[in-house]
Amino acid sequence: MTAPADDAPLLLVVDDEPSNVDVLRDLLEALGYRTLGAGSGDAALALARDRRPDLVLLDVMMPGMDGLEACRRLKADAATASIPVVFVTALSDARDRARALDAGGDDFLTKPFSRPVLVARIRSLLRLKAAQDQLADSYRRLRELEALKDDLTRMVVHDLKAPLTGILGSLEIVLDGDAGPLSADQRRLLGDAQERGGDLLRMVDNLLDLSRLEESAVQLSPRDLDAARLLREVAGAWSVRAEREGARVAVEAPAGLSVRADEGMVRRVLGNLIGNALRHGGAGVSVRLSAVPAEGDGVKFTVADNGPGIAEADHEFIFRKYGRRSTDSVGDLVEGAAEGVGSGLGLTFCKLAVEAHGGRIWVQSRPGEGAAFHFVLPPRPQGD
Repeated sequence: MTAPADDAPLLLVVDDEPSNVDVLRDLLEALGYRTLGAGSGDAALALARDRRPDLVLLDVMMPGMDGLEACRRLKADAATASIPVVFVTALSDARDRARALDAGGDDFLTKPFSRPVLVARIRSLLRLKAAQDQLADSYRRLRELEALKDDLTRMVVHDLKAPLTGILGSLEIVLDGDAGPLSADQRRLLGDAQERGGDLLRMVDNLLDLSRLEESAVQLSPRDLDAARLLREVAGAWSVRAEREGARVAVEAPAGLSVRADEGMVRRVLGNLIGNALRHGGAGVSVRLSAVPAEGDGVKFTVADNGPGIAEADHEFIFRKYGRRSTDSVGDLVEGAAEGVGSGLGLTFCKLAVEAHGGRIWVQSRPGEGAAFHFVLPPRPQGD
């Protein structure tokens, strides 16, 4: 008999009767498989952890640890959980089959078994395991590539921040007149460059904070915030851009409504949502910022506009990292990247920042009916 190839599947045969082990091993080796034998549940577990067989043929009735318990332990161990287990036993009652499958078994054969049936089931389970192993390996490599991409992104973005800050500082000096008088056109162009540079700096900060939020490495600095004051200040910070684009930003919030949260984070969430509304709302869009007591507890903030709206199919997708709306073109992505809108970063940051507080964010919108982004913050953030 020709010896099995070195790369042939390895099968572990477990039975307390040595003659049964020998018969099955001879049969399987004749079919080209490599085999191992074990006479007890404990021995089977040790061999499975050490040799990682591709499949286990397991008797049920054995002294000490029976086959059912051995199977449970195999499936409970991450190192051996993916190994298919076929029970080969003299038991034939339907309840025995049910107990074997409940223990984690993948198949059940009653002695005396049909050789063609045994071979067919072994081959089927080995094909399934090979496919699962390939999928697991692909997923592992994908995670490694994603980790590498994220590391490179953080390095590049971090290195971008210093020269960008220098550019903005130089623009501020020129606009303040420290380098000489400017014409109206020069002041307008330099002011626009400073504003766009600020947008880019916010996107850089979004990227850096996204990485920290994804790794739960951001430490919140919560403080008591007056909701009405916060909304008025945020709206005021956007008033110049809104006026230039013919847009309106209004605030509605009752006096005395407060929440404990990281002010910087919440300001950036509101700023990203306002930037989205101005960018996608079109000329003359109206944006409304509001805050009301949330149902149950906490505060519900809303940034709503009367723009073209968002297709319902995009509601969940737009919060994903690097996601984009189905109506966005490549040009939209490039033009909107500085605002963290088309880049798919701004809304992802909003989602992670709100969730870091223990809150939630969602959108209500239909095409032609505007969009309303809501987020609820609990009275106190998690861990405060």
